[in-house]
Amino acid sequence: MLTLALNILDIVQNSIRAEASTITIDIGESIKNDFMDIRVSDNGKGMPEELLSKVTDPFVTTRTTRRIGMGLPLLKHQANLAGGDLSIESHQGKGTSTYVTFILGHVDRQPLGDIAGVMTILMSANPEINFLYNHKTDTGEYRFSSLEIKEYLGIGDFNDSHLLADIKEMINENLKDIGVFDIIKS
Repeated sequence: MLTLALNILDIVQNSIRAEASTITIDIGESIKNDFMDIRVSDNGKGMPEELLSKVTDPFVTTRTTRRIGMGLPLLKHQANLAGGDLSIESHQGKGTSTYVTFILGHVDRQPLGDIAGVMTILMSANPEINFLYNHKTDTGEYRFSSLEIKEYLGIGDFNDSHLLADIKEMINENLKDIGVFDIIKS
């Protein structure tokens, strides 16, 4: 995958398949400490211990449509290339948390990419899920909740393309305000 936003999308798709009703994406980056971390947590079904121990093996997947699962193994490889690592914690009936770290300035760290676009795609395709997005940098923090936006606007879903474009622009502007420097807008 070309950007970290696409890796996040892949992890979130796993959370959706695990029937999560709340999915939290936390991103922290510090230029001062040359560090970036991403955590995707959900309240889905969780994984049995046997699957958890093998989940970064590309030949282990729970999907029935194909026998190879490349998302987590590729992300682990990308993290390792950029001086970081990936870990997963899961408890059946409680949910899963995927945590990945990188050296922020490492030449092999992928750019964050279009995280605002990923958020709007997720919200429009899964209106029943509350997506929480938190992004912290050396200069500030931005928090977003799809449920709060729906409640504030008095809507049940995000099927208006103009509204989604406005939300995407709002997310990008807030990320720019806190100093996120490698977002890709499309």
